[in-house]
Amino acid sequence: MKHLDITVKGKVQGVFFRAGAKAVADQLGVKGFVKNEPNGDVFIAAEADDTFLEMFLEWCHEGAEHAVVTSVESHEGELKNYRNFEVVKKSL
Repeated sequence: MKHLDITVKGKVQGVFFRAGAKAVADQLGVKGFVKNEPNGDVFIAAEADDTFLEMFLEWCHEGAEHAVVTSVESHEGELKNYRNFEVVKKSL
């Protein structure tokens, strides 16, 4: 198991990016969350085996159908052992 903090930049808000990320994460068994950032980026915390994280990261480079991804940054982080994958609606 590995934890990645992923930041996706580009036209990634208002294009169902979070819903798409959840669908792909659920399909691959990736746990964590996805949320919109105030600056227009999308932030994802993702945990899974290397193979599934790699596939998920690949999807992040493409994004949802109407998304225009300009860059994806990912950094390994500490495992949080999430139970599922959630779409965070608003920043707390």
